Amino acid sequence: MISYRQKHWVCIFLVFLVIDCLFESPTSLDGQEPPKATPATDYFGLRALDQETGRGVPLVRFKTTSNIVFWSDSQGYVAFNEPGLMDTEVHFEIDSPGYEAIADGFGFRGIRVTPQVGQVAEVRLKRINLAERIGRLTGQGIYRDSELLGLPVPPNSRSLQAGVTGSDSVQMVPYRGRLFWLWGDTNLAYYPLGNFHVTAATSPWPGADSFPTVDDVALDYFTDPTTGRAKKMLPLESPGAVWLFGLVNLSSGDQETLVAHYSRHLRLGEMVEHGIATFDDASQEFEIQTTFDLSNTWRMPRGQAFRHQDADVDFVYFADPFPVTRVPAQLKSFCDPQQYQAYAWDPSSQMYRWQSTEAPTSQASEKEQITEQKMPSTSARFQVIDRDTRRPVAIHRASVNWNHYRRCWIMIGCEINPSGEPSHLGEVWYAESPELTGPWTTGVKIATHPGYSFYNPRHHVVWDQADGRYIYFEGTYTQTFSGSQTPTPRYEYNQLLYRLDLVVFASQDSTDK
Repeated sequence: MISYRQKHWVCIFLVFLVIDCLFESPTSLDGQEPPKATPATDYFGLRALDQETGRGVPLVRFKTTSNIVFWSDSQGYVAFNEPGLMDTEVHFEIDSPGYEAIADGFGFRGIRVTPQVGQVAEVRLKRINLAERIGRLTGQGIYRDSELLGLPVPPNSRSLQAGVTGSDSVQMVPYRGRLFWLWGDTNLAYYPLGNFHVTAATSPWPGADSFPTVDDVALDYFTDPTTGRAKKMLPLESPGAVWLFGLVNLSSGDQETLVAHYSRHLRLGEMVEHGIATFDDASQEFEIQTTFDLSNTWRMPRGQAFRHQDADVDFVYFADPFPVTRVPAQLKSFCDPQQYQAYAWDPSSQMYRWQSTEAPTSQASEKEQITEQKMPSTSARFQVIDRDTRRPVAIHRASVNWNHYRRCWIMIGCEINPSGEPSHLGEVWYAESPELTGPWTTGVKIATHPGYSFYNPRHHVVWDQADGRYIYFEGTYTQTFSGSQTPTPRYEYNQLLYRLDLVVFASQDSTDK
């Protein structure tokens, strides 16, 4: 006979057993035995996978109950060997911008595993973002954890290139059979902002659709022959940081000329010199062609540049964020402020037009004129509205290009949101327009970075796949301007790459019809 007391304790045991099963977290992708890593490793591996595509997810935070934090590398791996936590059951809380782990019955999102050297546990994450995060393109230790686990990594990747640990604001254009890359202020391993006179590199031109753009960008930095570190691409003796924007290749026949707007700043927002600079192949540096007067506030290259023909004239347009400034695609025109044109609202004719006297109409100034009833709302070109909530979206910086798959102009832009909810300069939007000048009306959020910034996004058209169905864009991931007090190790102040499948918008077309 079983006594009442025995029955009581049996019932309690069964209740705890059920609770334990109910709130058990998954330890692998399919419930099977986790795959073995190379026997040479001294680490246990964790890997985050995109539930939809099966690719590893970068920038995933794994945190133990003792608040030890690890971040996944560009293949989604974390290398773990923590004294006291090996060969014992450990819970890892999981979170990642735009991704989500399954919650257990208590609401904890993560996995519970027993770390053992040489094993790997995988976990699927639901992607909330429309865009898929692919990897980090700059900085130190892009595949750090994969290397520690003894796993294969892309052959061109290196733990540290040219001393670069942080890169701000990317631009990239084709040049002389390769891709030419520019970044702004650059952190080097030996000193913060070790190079604030522009950093540059080249990489191979992409091949067919199978080109491994996302996994193995072979950046060949321009370096100082003495130190091996990233060299100053526009060295000036005067004090201040030097930036280049509006980079474009003014190719004509066999001639190719890289040209950009240069500016020197004593501090953020205080420009003390600017003008036009071109790249010199012999010195492998940019050289100043002309200097502009500081009173010139809009007749210059800016933001992202692209070429487009209008009325048989080959123009270069500058998206900053909207493409409302242009200049004929000739070096002499670039150097002449009077050759620049702005797209602006004309109160007398009550219409938009290209002209050379007034500054371009911005999103903010257009909204102001509509509010003051100086412009009918039906004439608006830049009032982007969230497709889902119908609230206005203020675009800070953007990249604009023609897309063959969608047969329209597309924009990838970040939102300026001083309230910081969910982020300031961290929310990324997609919009379409039949014309490059608009109307840009409906925006769809494609990526989020709560509590962090992701600014100056750039869509790299040369990496488009399947006639533009798949597009790639990157931006600067940083705590700067975000209010965050904790920078993300290795990812901070570096370039994150995303991929967006535009078929989701084709599906939306069908739904609308």
